[in-house]
Amino acid sequence: MSDLISAVSDLARIMGANAVGYYGKTIDPELKHDGSPVTEADRSSEAIAREWIQKFFPDDGILGEEFGVHKPDARRRWIIDPIDGTKAFIRRVPFWGSLVAIVEGGEVLAGAASFPALSETLVAARGEGCWWNDSRCVVSTVQDMSMATVLTTDAAFRDHSDKERGWSALSEIAGTSRTWGDCVGYLLVATGRAEVMVDPVVAPWDVAALMPVIVEAGGVFTDWDGNPTAFNGSAIATNEALAKDVRTTIRLK
Repeated sequence: MSDLISAVSDLARIMGANAVGYYGKTIDPELKHDGSPVTEADRSSEAIAREWIQKFFPDDGILGEEFGVHKPDARRRWIIDPIDGTKAFIRRVPFWGSLVAIVEGGEVLAGAASFPALSETLVAARGEGCWWNDSRCVVSTVQDMSMATVLTTDAAFRDHSDKERGWSALSEIAGTSRTWGDCVGYLLVATGRAEVMVDPVVAPWDVAALMPVIVEAGGVFTDWDGNPTAFNGSAIATNEALAKDVRTTIRLK
């Protein structure tokens, strides 16, 4: 596991270092088929990551946001998002990061996130704890929802009115609700600066790296239905103390 921690940490930093070279500059985004933006910073960072993986881990598969699947039948695969939070990146807002996970089957073995615009990193592996800028980190101990900070990426919850009702119920009883979203929301939960992060829709590359980060920091990570997985298309990350209350409030079964 220590080798995996080093590997995901190195690759997240490599992608982040490439991406930050574009950050703050004028770049022309394109729209993908799903309407989300993509830039040369996204593509070049993922290309560098793929080259690195194929050099050092040639038997492994890859799933990346920009270039899809490589070696789909591989026993182990890397899941990468070169820039999570591209909309923020384009607008020169520092709420973005580069994400890397190593997965076997449905289990995430290790994950890392580099936030170069914030000078922060997170890395975790199963049973090894979560590390924030090379120091151990833990989730908060807040036990009262009226004192909690709850986060989501976009409070509009477009096309997900069922989940929007849950978010509204949660934000009404929370002490503070904010849209400090994308991967930065999970960074804040893992490091005790917020208590809850919810996303109604995510892809594996959005959260696979962040599941071990939350769990190893002492938190709880599930999909919207309460299943402990990063692969069901939604995500809720909480501290341990509020996990049950949060999932009850948004009407999970």
